[in-house]
Amino acid sequence: MGRVSARLGIFHFHQLLLMKLPDNSAEWRAHLAAKDAEPVAYEVTRHAATERPFTGRYESHWDKGIYRCICCDNTLFTSETKFDAGCGWPSFYQASDQAAIEERVDRAHGMLRTETVCSVCKAHLGHVFPDGPAPTGLRYCMNSAALSFVPQEDKP
Repeated sequence: MGRVSARLGIFHFHQLLLMKLPDNSAEWRAHLAAKDAEPVAYEVTRHAATERPFTGRYESHWDKGIYRCICCDNTLFTSETKFDAGCGWPSFYQASDQAAIEERVDRAHGMLRTETVCSVCKAHLGHVFPDGPAPTGLRYCMNSAALSFVPQEDKP
């Protein structure tokens, strides 16, 4: 199962034990299709592709709720930390929990960047840049195709 952060807590750890993630390309494609993922979700999450700017379903999405990994439902961000960076991809200044996202050095395409992946299923999410707003100064630039959204329920 790999390294599991102690910060996941008992509830999340038990979810991981029960979760069966796909083993191969065909299973991943079927899994994502069943979740109504965007057409590019497989290439984005499993092969670190990037969706075209201003085309993702969450780029101009401002409802209140939580953003999860499309592959495994790991909670990644809340709508409170989403902001309009004008870059064409959903942007957040802070992850919901530091343990939710892993960072990796990305030297692809002749650039030096910091790639972000889901800490549970290792899905490629996007990149993080040091040009975001306060309080963190970070801009998590995510592919919509790597995300799902759960709306916040209004309390009566």
